[in-house]
Amino acid sequence: MKHPIRLSAALLLVAAGACSPSPSQPPADSAAQDAVSSGDGFSPDASVTEDTVTTDAVVEDGPARDPLVVARPYRVRAPGAGGAPVPLVVLLHGYGANGIGQDTYFGLGQLVPTRRFVLATPDGTLDASNRRFWNATDACCDFARTGVDDVAYIRAIIDDAKARYSIDPGRVYVIGHSNGGFMALRIACELSDRVAAVMSLAGAGFSDATRCRPAQPVHVLQVHGTLDAVIQYNGGMFMGVGSYPSAERTVSDWAARNGCGTMRASAGAALDIESSLAGAETTREAHSGCRPGGSAELWSIQSGSHIPTFSPEWATSVLDWLLAHGRSG
Repeated sequence: MKHPIRLSAALLLVAAGACSPSPSQPPADSAAQDAVSSGDGFSPDASVTEDTVTTDAVVEDGPARDPLVVARPYRVRAPGAGGAPVPLVVLLHGYGANGIGQDTYFGLGQLVPTRRFVLATPDGTLDASNRRFWNATDACCDFARTGVDDVAYIRAIIDDAKARYSIDPGRVYVIGHSNGGFMALRIACELSDRVAAVMSLAGAGFSDATRCRPAQPVHVLQVHGTLDAVIQYNGGMFMGVGSYPSAERTVSDWAARNGCGTMRASAGAALDIESSLAGAETTREAHSGCRPGGSAELWSIQSGSHIPTFSPEWATSVLDWLLAHGRSG
């Protein structure tokens, strides 16, 4: 029997289509299902340090602060000091959500003390409807076209975390959900010198594949529900703003960038990560023959929705995949 991750009472999942926004306003993630809203789901744990990285937290002899980080603080969970350098995971929330809520939903923070990695959970920018977003692609989700440079912001977070913690530079990862998944894939395009692997849940790449030109291979995992009604598995148009490719094309585009073969094959036994669906519902496929440092893999949650009800296997499966896809040198 599967046991779903329990969300704290402070979390709110806004049902898609619960209200009809005006034409000038995007829904609260009709993609509204993205909106794991504010609520601190962390439990006290003496083996984990938890910090909001602000200028007030900097000691006098600490590293210099990037102005982007000063202006937009981010939260961190880190294991106790000592030992070998550890991985860094940057988690990007969906549209209308925030970093704390997204971590409560994904369940990664609870693995920090035992698996020993640093988890950064930043927040996107507030838009005119008071919802947080990432400027990822033309389809999602800078609807007002503010042009905020979230690539530069995430670069600053990675560099800042490296300056404050003992981070293994070959195991820096970015993952995200929906709008955060779009952003994680863009980070793979533009920060391939800093990031070894990315995971996108219910996101998508650029519709125009030529807009993504990574300097070196990156490991890419796309996870997507086949019945996702918000960011459709087969691709589509989001909010009438811009088109996005299918989950399969997102992966095949990355296979081409990483020099992989054109055909996908099984990447192992199906996973049981969605507690509301019977059996092992998530199939895994990957391209072979990729250049060193790169891969392209697709996990399809058969009959899965935009906001899966995760079993405890979700967080461990994602973390295991990330840690198996580091970069040497």
